Amino acid sequence: MDEDDRARLADFVASRTPALMRVAYLLTGDRHAAEDLFQSALARTIPRWRSLRHADPEGYLRTVMYREQISWWRRLRRRRETALTGDEAIQSDPSAGTDVRLAMRAALRHLPPAQRAVVVLRYYEDLPEARVAEVLGCTVGTVRSRTHRAVTRLRQLLPDVELLEVRQ
Repeated sequence: MDEDDRARLADFVASRTPALMRVAYLLTGDRHAAEDLFQSALARTIPRWRSLRHADPEGYLRTVMYREQISWWRRLRRRRETALTGDEAIQSDPSAGTDVRLAMRAALRHLPPAQRAVVVLRYYEDLPEARVAEVLGCTVGTVRSRTHRAVTRLRQLLPDVELLEVRQ
């Protein structure tokens, strides 16, 4: 990699890291796991940087992150899902917008990984179903059913929060 490529890579990383770390956090639900995911995806992207510099390096990096997270989920032998109880109710912040964000973040942690990925891709990243299916390596029907189940579960976890309708 020549100096020009290194400079472009450094500029890209400096400017896009906050947005990409938010996506990684939404996928993992944990700050440290998000950092690991981002670094792992970046490590896989850097060797291909020269061929990506004229294409869409952010899109490529996001796809690597999603696929890397899916691989991590598949390697887990046990899934850790916990239901919210009265003692673990979501704490309120004085700001209404912050309340909703915190509540949504906590509720996302209680979704199975595949459903969480679909919610992040569909609603946070605003990707169409076909692109979500492509990124996750599944069919559009699977994306639709996971989205439906995820939104249903989020409505159970967050009965007082107005959620978006499932888009067709």
